[in-house]
Amino acid sequence: MANYYNDNRDLKFHLSHPLMEKIVRLRERNFSEKKEYDFAPMDFEDAMDSYDKVLEVVGEICGDIIAPNAEGVDAEGPQVIDGHVRYAGGTRLNLDALVKSGLMGMSLPRRFGGLNFPIVPYIMAADIVSRADAGFVNIWGLQDCAETINEFASEEQKALYLPQVAAGATMAMDLTEPDAGSDLQSVQLKATWSESKGTWLLNGVKRFITNGDGDISLVLARSEQGTKDGRGLSMFIHHKSKGGVTVRRIEHKMGIIGSPTCELVFRDAPAELVGDRKMGLIKYVMALMNGARLGIAAQSVGLSEAAYREALAYAHERVQFGKAILRFPAVYEMLSVMKAKLDASRTLLYETARFVDIYKSFMQISEERKLDAEERAEMKNFQKLADIFTPLAKGMTSEFCNQLAYDALQVHGGSGFMKDYPVERIYRDARITTIYEGTTQLQVVAAIRGVTTGAYLARIREYEALKVDPELAFLKRALIIMTDEYEHAVNHVMAVNDNEYTDFHARRMVEMAGYIIMGYLLMLDAHRDREYLRPARNFSRLAKAQVRAHAEFIGNCSIDDLGYYKYQQV
Repeated sequence: MANYYNDNRDLKFHLSHPLMEKIVRLRERNFSEKKEYDFAPMDFEDAMDSYDKVLEVVGEICGDIIAPNAEGVDAEGPQVIDGHVRYAGGTRLNLDALVKSGLMGMSLPRRFGGLNFPIVPYIMAADIVSRADAGFVNIWGLQDCAETINEFASEEQKALYLPQVAAGATMAMDLTEPDAGSDLQSVQLKATWSESKGTWLLNGVKRFITNGDGDISLVLARSEQGTKDGRGLSMFIHHKSKGGVTVRRIEHKMGIIGSPTCELVFRDAPAELVGDRKMGLIKYVMALMNGARLGIAAQSVGLSEAAYREALAYAHERVQFGKAILRFPAVYEMLSVMKAKLDASRTLLYETARFVDIYKSFMQISEERKLDAEERAEMKNFQKLADIFTPLAKGMTSEFCNQLAYDALQVHGGSGFMKDYPVERIYRDARITTIYEGTTQLQVVAAIRGVTTGAYLARIREYEALKVDPELAFLKRALIIMTDEYEHAVNHVMAVNDNEYTDFHARRMVEMAGYIIMGYLLMLDAHRDREYLRPARNFSRLAKAQVRAHAEFIGNCSIDDLGYYKYQQV
């Protein structure tokens, strides 16, 4: 029987990171719930054993149910029947298996029926599910929307909705509209208070809504009449059972077919306000999107894992000119680079998840008691790291995901272009990762603050200061040189003191930081386990070439050169 957790040593390696003890103790408030709940851990070892066992269950369901169903789900897809979504048969089986196993509400507090898991094992579960079927993770993984309810909703709303999620209710976040995609300030869905009905009523259209017919939806709507920007938007909860929302159509997509992407029509749909009016975009959507971006990074890593495994297996099996194609330099180099990018993506994903875990735990504790000065400083530090690493992780892992899917199909040759092999579906599924929850270009916009404020450089220097075994000194020397090149390039751009010039080079500077950070993380992984020395070495060479190319481009560029790139009407 296949198990997508037990067959991947990388997952167990990252689950055992030294920071996990701090994360667990913060999450469990030093195990204060062990007397109240039978399934609460007694100590750190007990907690880790629980994560391990639950992830084994996830891995078994993925290997035995979700992955075998993926091809059928991709072929059948969901349907609209009487204004509502009917999932593909395989999707319904997948959900049923995960719900029966208690894998909804993994990160929710125990008092609401959740498991109170930290973000790291939850993201790891998403990584595993994505490897099995990237489209399905969009349905199961949207339970993360419940974190927004847990963080910002009233106690009454938490008590009403969170147990439903833990029991298997599906979720959606209804944000985008026909004229408001990346520009969410332009949202026009109208929210009006009805005195007669004693509730808010929503009217308008939403588009490109993942799992749009979910049981519980978080809806961004314009509550302030006469406003045109983000300050007039509020967040609402709508429950499917209340009616008022119909699915106009399911989009016909290139990939992630099993995940229904819906156009929704709201007609006097009853809804509840979440938190404060006018804070929907400014505060709540930002938190929601950061969680979603971390989820897409996990999806990207899971897809990368699937792509690499399919390519490696095919290269072993495919014989040409009397030998397996794995023995040809063009192929084994490609596979080695794929593995290096996969390992780099995964280590960045879990570093980011750890930062989010610690920051979120401190934030929750601050609502229970006053933090001391040291705790407040820690919270601010990890919040800053989470803020700059999240867009970096989403951007880098999704771009690498597409590169791995491309290379995996290339290894298959003509066979990869056919639907006879899973790599064709993986290739289609991967493409969306650089687009939704903010395109790579938008991740750069979010991440550039880490460049201009010096936050990335400061963190890189912290990695540089850590001691590693002498055997790894050559990696550190290469990374120090790359860091100096990065610092010089950033100083060159910032010296011009022009916003457009900074924006022009933003992608290059963010990528340079990303390659260096991933290089350091792989070096530190190799310090803990020599199995990561080969991918660390291979990635270092790749990073060196990319950093140097970007540094050379920036060094040879002036503000006058921008004119050559601007659109010229013929």
